Amino acid sequence: MRLGWYSALTPKEKRTYWACFGGFTLDSMDSTIYALMMPVLMTVLALSKSDAGMLGSVSLIGSAIGGWGAGLLADRYGRVRVMQGTVLWVALFTCLAGLCSSFWEFLPVRFLQGIGYGGEAVVGAVLISEAIAPALRGRVAASVQSGYAVGYAISLTMMPVVFAWLPEAIAWRAFFAIGLLPAALIWFIRRLVPESEAFTRAAGTRQRVDLREIFGGEHRRVTLISTVLASGIFGGAYIMITWLPTYMRMVLNLPVASTSGYLAVNIIGSLLGPFIYGRISDGISRGKAFMLFLVCQACVVAVYTFAPINMAVTLGLGLLLGAFQGGLASGLPVAFAELYPTRIRANGAGFCTSFGRGFGSIMPAAVGFASTELGLPTAMGAFAITSYLIAFIAALCLPNATGADMTEEQPRRVQDGGDMPVVHPQR
Repeated sequence: MRLGWYSALTPKEKRTYWACFGGFTLDSMDSTIYALMMPVLMTVLALSKSDAGMLGSVSLIGSAIGGWGAGLLADRYGRVRVMQGTVLWVALFTCLAGLCSSFWEFLPVRFLQGIGYGGEAVVGAVLISEAIAPALRGRVAASVQSGYAVGYAISLTMMPVVFAWLPEAIAWRAFFAIGLLPAALIWFIRRLVPESEAFTRAAGTRQRVDLREIFGGEHRRVTLISTVLASGIFGGAYIMITWLPTYMRMVLNLPVASTSGYLAVNIIGSLLGPFIYGRISDGISRGKAFMLFLVCQACVVAVYTFAPINMAVTLGLGLLLGAFQGGLASGLPVAFAELYPTRIRANGAGFCTSFGRGFGSIMPAAVGFASTELGLPTAMGAFAITSYLIAFIAALCLPNATGADMTEEQPRRVQDGGDMPVVHPQR
């Protein structure tokens, strides 16, 4: 039986796919544990909304540093080796969060966890982008990002089980301790996943690369536009990811069981969105797909936060919110990877993705502060839509490298008009 594009993958491509998918899934599980525990921590540890927003933002700032740093290391030491390290890093610091008892203890742990999460996301995205043939690259690489929804679903499923067995004062600590489980993935990566052929070929002829190369010459414009695009997309996404559980509990007054049900619908959307985006972007280009999804997401957020809607409509909008959010995030890594040559690919993609996360991380904290005056729904809607508008403008200017050959022998060249020839070599 053929399963669409998956049946067209070679055995090596399939192993790489599942390693990247698994890494992103398990790191997502660890990172979403905090969002789910935020209402509990605000009660048990007496954290304010501003404290909660800061803890959300500091992790994202850490992911900016970790993503670029891991990208630099991956260009030097290889994609697979660095990915193993980042998976272990995230698992350890998620587990350590269960030992924290105050805001000031959580702050450095959240920052360090973010470093690992940002690193794994970037290196895994570059690895899968290099491993897959151009004609399928958008669909396959985007589908890896569906691992975020799977990881979120795992943590969401485990939450009521843990809290049913343990009292709240202990259950949240045990929940964080579960974050150590992803470390088991390292065995699979080490034994079965080969290094990227593009990296291996380039390694033998590579000269020492200046990390500033992505800011010079033909790469400067690409780096600036891509970073602004990522900042807008992640800024809007982080607002909804960070504050949605709190919005459900404290504004809509839903109990834990109902909140889990509504979030489950959002997660289903996040699972489907990357598959839809990947197919569209392979057909109409990455930039046009970004613009389409950004307009749709802004409309959904506007209705979700500003309109007087009932619970049934909220449920339906939650599905769309997750789908557009997941699709947008899934398109960034492969779009950026296609814009840089192999010797600086992880460096460039890591900087744009990670500093986009960093700039976008300002938004959850901003919503926390603004909500004291505007109210949480208004603050969420206003800041998220502003973020999507910024991203839309950047997408208009994004060079088109859809399906580009990602080998050193044919380095890419960004044309003045903002377009790049699309290359679909035969398998």
